[in-house]
Amino acid sequence: QVHLVESGGGLVQAGGSLSLTCAASGIPFTINGGHWYRQAPGKQRELVAAITRGSTTHYADSVKGRFTISRDNAKNTVSLEMNSLKAEDTAVYYCKADGEARGAVVEYLEVWGQGTLVTVSS
Repeated sequence: QVHLVESGGGLVQAGGSLSLTCAASGIPFTINGGHWYRQAPGKQRELVAAITRGSTTHYADSVKGRFTISRDNAKNTVSLEMNSLKAEDTAVYYCKADGEARGAVVEYLEVWGQGTLVTVSS
């Protein structure tokens, strides 16, 4: 099995910064595409940022210029640097990754993390 573990969430004041990291554990799993989603209370889960294996990035309009997604292929991690945080950024942030899992058989998987809470106080 492959597990994605997010870290770095917490409480921050508006205008502050937080950094989230997503790392794979379990059977060997090479992250191809990495994504960060978020879900605020009472709202649908939305894509925040995405990054390809070649580091092409995509951002939701609401976070452009404030958030930066990056990856470390050597460490097999995907990170999200969040600056100028606003109260409306408060949500549970989820990492999603697709890639090759090399267990008893080699298969292409899409895996979600358990989520990490980001709370921005105004």
